[in-house]
Amino acid sequence: MPPSMRTDVHQHLLPEDLISALSRRTTAPRIASGVLHLAGEPPSPFDPADHDPHTRAKLDDVDRIVVALSSALGIETLRAEEAEPLLDAFNHGILELGHPFALWGAVGLDTPRAADVDDLLDAGALGVSLPATALADRRGLRHVAPLLDRLEARGAPLFLHPGPANVAPSAPAWWPALTSYVADMSAAWHAFATWGRPCHPQLRIVYAMLAGGAPLHAERLVARGGPAGAIHDPLAWFDVSSYGPLALDAMIRAIGLDRLLYGSDRPVAAPPATGGLGDAVTHALTVTNPGWAFSTRATVAVLA
Repeated sequence: MPPSMRTDVHQHLLPEDLISALSRRTTAPRIASGVLHLAGEPPSPFDPADHDPHTRAKLDDVDRIVVALSSALGIETLRAEEAEPLLDAFNHGILELGHPFALWGAVGLDTPRAADVDDLLDAGALGVSLPATALADRRGLRHVAPLLDRLEARGAPLFLHPGPANVAPSAPAWWPALTSYVADMSAAWHAFATWGRPCHPQLRIVYAMLAGGAPLHAERLVARGGPAGAIHDPLAWFDVSSYGPLALDAMIRAIGLDRLLYGSDRPVAAPPATGGLGDAVTHALTVTNPGWAFSTRATVAVLA
């Protein structure tokens, strides 16, 4: 990777083939008459223009855009026969775009297969994304262990993104993002610290949306007898999507600057405001820190 490559580690873009496939579905997740329907969220507007790659590539001052399938859609958790065509449409569609787009590969969770990780990494994916809900407890971690084992062996990172929500249809559109998304990301961070890290000591992991702010509760974690060393995990990074200077300043004080990554969450949210913290912080988030998160040289001894 060029030393000055500016990276956005968290965007979403649905290829045309995936949009077409979702438009043909009669059950969630589906797109119908310009509306996205999910099983556990209120319906939301969907504009295909938001997913035009030519427009997207020109929006921000970055050199590489790493695209993930939004796990909130619930595609990974469908039965294999439903999920695989949709996952293929996403993975192949993003890989075919080429520069400046890169792929967080998406895999099905019906029967997790290490071979799926190999196929994606061999095709050019930088890593693999999973729903936070899949790693939110010990049972979930055991279920996805074949995927985590393979990522660890290949020296590729895992990206954790909020999974499917389960809120009332009458809830405001923003409700899942401030409730279940935050809770699920926090649960995944605590679960991985408790059961995942001892089993996967060299797995690099990137948490979306600051892991729901979980590291900011380190004092409470210590007070209640939890894994106090988790906050110092050198192989865990946190993207700053949807947060601004107040949250970033708190995270820098809690874990340091070197484990924060720039993620815009386009087109779901406006890019986070990081400029107020200075050019050095922006450079760390977009250039220096992604360089380590995606580099196999980041393999180090993890604190117990």
